Amino acid sequence: MSVLVFVEGLNGEVKKSSLEAATYGSQVAQQLGTTVTAVAIGEVKEDALARLGEQGISKVLYDGDERLSQFVANAYVKVIAKAVEQENARVLVFSNSNIGAAIGAKLAVRLNGSLATNVTALPKIEGDSFTVTRGVFSGKALADVALTADPKIIAIKKNSIDITSGGGTATVENISAELTDADFSEKPKETVMQETDGVLLPEAAIVVSGGRGMKGPENWHLIEDLAKELGAATACSKPVSDMDWRPHHEHVGQTGITVSPNLYIAIGISGAIQHLAGVNSSKVIVVINKDPEAPFFKAADYGIVGDAFEVVPKLIEAAKALDK
Repeated sequence: MSVLVFVEGLNGEVKKSSLEAATYGSQVAQQLGTTVTAVAIGEVKEDALARLGEQGISKVLYDGDERLSQFVANAYVKVIAKAVEQENARVLVFSNSNIGAAIGAKLAVRLNGSLATNVTALPKIEGDSFTVTRGVFSGKALADVALTADPKIIAIKKNSIDITSGGGTATVENISAELTDADFSEKPKETVMQETDGVLLPEAAIVVSGGRGMKGPENWHLIEDLAKELGAATACSKPVSDMDWRPHHEHVGQTGITVSPNLYIAIGISGAIQHLAGVNSSKVIVVINKDPEAPFFKAADYGIVGDAFEVVPKLIEAAKALDK
């Protein structure tokens, strides 16, 4: 009886959020006194999978079917379910990503398991009791949830687990769920992911975001320049994307992308509740706004009352000085 971790790939490499899931899965396996295996799908390089040994993964089951290069929920669920059954896994761990959100409930139904999403800490295991802590109410509160049915399916909140790195190399083995054309009957029309200098927005540890206070798309170079110096991804508020200043896939908020970076810098954003719902899981929030009554300041860990066109250039210069 083992722990299984589903890892996602991007451009041939394992996503950072999946390295967090691998670390989490390894630590759960230690608690249970068992082994941990990973399952990977689609276009991921073998050496990247082998490096999962650094996170404690002993073996990786890999399905490289070319049809899986794009995410198809039913096909992914079938492969992961096959791996769960093959490994007799008691616990299944993956990232609380868009893919994780799409497959979690499907897997729970297919495997008659129990599911907890947005999990923020290692489980408390006492005898047959298995309890996890998860974020609820858009991250405003925490709840302890008991998982009673096996497999226990756990989706890890991004940036909530520190990635460990040790020695070791995982062995990579092929797995086949004998997929048919019927498993691919539903396909996405397109997949759009935002990257800033190779930093994927949902995965980013630092996000620099702009709102209407930037006054127009011609001033967005300030957001991009600060993000570049910090190694961050760029984002925007909904009004900005609605006005076509920035593409919709940069929109962060309740109706856009939800992020949980270590640092979220909001520049010229008032802080409507819809925007806060997408960012309040951030570990640290910094707000820059010339309006001292902006609602965002109530949610901020640090705030600067000032004109963005005066403050941001100074931040850029300070960030450049750190690299010298």
